[in-house]
Amino acid sequence: MMNHQLENTKILVTGGAGFIGSNLCEELLKYNCDIVCLDNFSTGKIENIIHLFGNKRFKLLVGDIRNIDDCQKAVEGVDYVLHEAALGSVPRSIKDPITSNDVNVSGFLNMLIAARDAKAKRFVYAASSSTYGDSQSLPKVEDIIGKPLSPYAITKYVNELYADVFSKTYGTECIGLRYFNVFGRRQDPNGAYAAVIPLFVKKFINHESPVINGDGEYSRDFTYIKNVIQMNILALTTQNSDAINTVYNTAYGERTTLNQLVGFLKEFLGKYDPEILKVKVEHGPNRQGDIPHSLACIDKAKDLLGYNPEYSMKEGLREATEWYWNNLK
Repeated sequence: MMNHQLENTKILVTGGAGFIGSNLCEELLKYNCDIVCLDNFSTGKIENIIHLFGNKRFKLLVGDIRNIDDCQKAVEGVDYVLHEAALGSVPRSIKDPITSNDVNVSGFLNMLIAARDAKAKRFVYAASSSTYGDSQSLPKVEDIIGKPLSPYAITKYVNELYADVFSKTYGTECIGLRYFNVFGRRQDPNGAYAAVIPLFVKKFINHESPVINGDGEYSRDFTYIKNVIQMNILALTTQNSDAINTVYNTAYGERTTLNQLVGFLKEFLGKYDPEILKVKVEHGPNRQGDIPHSLACIDKAKDLLGYNPEYSMKEGLREATEWYWNNLK
């Protein structure tokens, strides 16, 4: 259902040429908003947003969140900020913690300051399930976290701490969305740090064996992009004062093992190419910094935001594999 509260507002999407950011830009334009997309194209791609260039309400600003001047320029006249810009990937942060910190912590702080000074109404940001660290409890509940297991996880936890301080000190309305293994259209299957679903899809389409880290019994709460879009819009528009200045699990609330994931991918892709059913899977060592299991409790988002995820993992995967089949071949 269309939310008219966003009509004729101006929204900044940082990292708007990335996987999640481009999906948000595309969706929000349906709400008759003006969208400013800020991206430095370090991981974002022009192909993700080029179809939006014909829309007069869409504006691309090439800039870097590590540069405070770029941040201040991007927030001029903005009502809301959706902060998606970050350097993702646990392995990348282990290899290069300094750059991850510069982007994810210093860049985040720049954006908070710019949003505060521009008097933006609300700052909604991409948090991460990696914040749960070594906590053994399942399902993951927002108030119970462990120690971070990677530099990436540290940066995302620091984001939450900064947002909390800004809400208390400056009155900035902040909402953090702890994303759980988001997947869907436009997620990049290429590069050293590709997420598991697009990486495996590409391998299967090319009749190559994907490599599972470990025995395949690690599990994740894989979350389809359309559920994430719903959460972002709810976070932007909620009028519930109890729902602001906190963090939410952004997930479906079910877990899938990597072995189950491979089975689903073969089932869906095998309809397009039966040869994919014959492709074998290889196993490698467990990956440093990985947690064995991840499962979100989404009760808080349901209670305070009215979140109702429409797509199960399998339903989302069926849509995503169709998109990849049409766009990767």
